Amino acid sequence: MIQSPLSPAGPQAAAIASLSTVFFTICAVVYVLTIGALLWAIFRRRQATDDAPQTTRRLGVVVAAAGVVTALTLVALTVSDAAAQRRVNGPPSPDAMLIEAIGHQWWWDFTYQGSPLELVSSPNELHIPVGVPITIKATSRDVIHSFWVPNLTGKRDLIPGMTTHLSLQADEPGTYRGQCAEFCGHQHAHMAFLVVAEPMEQFQQWIQRQRSGAPQPSNDEQKRGHDVFMTGPCVMCHTIRATSAGARFGPDLTHVASRRTIAAGTLTTSREHLADWIRDSQAVKPGNRMPPNVVRPENLDALLTYLETLQ
Repeated sequence: MIQSPLSPAGPQAAAIASLSTVFFTICAVVYVLTIGALLWAIFRRRQATDDAPQTTRRLGVVVAAAGVVTALTLVALTVSDAAAQRRVNGPPSPDAMLIEAIGHQWWWDFTYQGSPLELVSSPNELHIPVGVPITIKATSRDVIHSFWVPNLTGKRDLIPGMTTHLSLQADEPGTYRGQCAEFCGHQHAHMAFLVVAEPMEQFQQWIQRQRSGAPQPSNDEQKRGHDVFMTGPCVMCHTIRATSAGARFGPDLTHVASRRTIAAGTLTTSREHLADWIRDSQAVKPGNRMPPNVVRPENLDALLTYLETLQ
């Protein structure tokens, strides 16, 4: 997965990449000309005509021309920057899909708008259809964060108490890495997320699955895991739809087993990693808001079996 603004996969990122190319090219030319003039001045032998009035007038014309070229260069850079800004931060498309992004220390919550019964929460994993403009409605619940997907769009700060908007679009299917780009505390470096761009049909299938609640336990081990969850500290912070767990302090776990990562990109989703996270999340991601859990091994195995059904 190449995380780079110079590998664009959408129109906003393409505008930024083009602007980078323009700036780099112009600055490289200016650098080469400046160094060339410096070397010429260093190694040029003094001439007898250097103090002549004609030479002074000629040098004045050269300096004036260089000043005009410099001013025109700055104007060209300013115009290029303004054009790129319009493409990146212009008014959202009227056909854009609206997705809410909320930054927390240190994880992301993505909410797909709809009726209360169709509300979809997808922590740390943003799914979007290919070729469809997306408007991200963003805010923060605690400190200043910054939403950034280098391959798809530029950075946008998320400020507590304020709502901001940004646009993005993926023109190619794929998985793109995003991250917080504003230092937000101890685990800032581990506040990542994935953007999964897929064809519309696959996206519709995904969102229909997300709208469904958790399946009922189908065997004794799963039932025991369900009971461990509902009678332990997990239920105080997390939601599992279609159950009595409805807390909103931590990420929604209704479909946790279907996600590629846990702990905001810190670990890939696997039974072993889930066990490590549940036993002592502080050993994995120090400073996060989830306390250690004292769970007997047999209860932990049952809990993991239940969580693995939450696809």
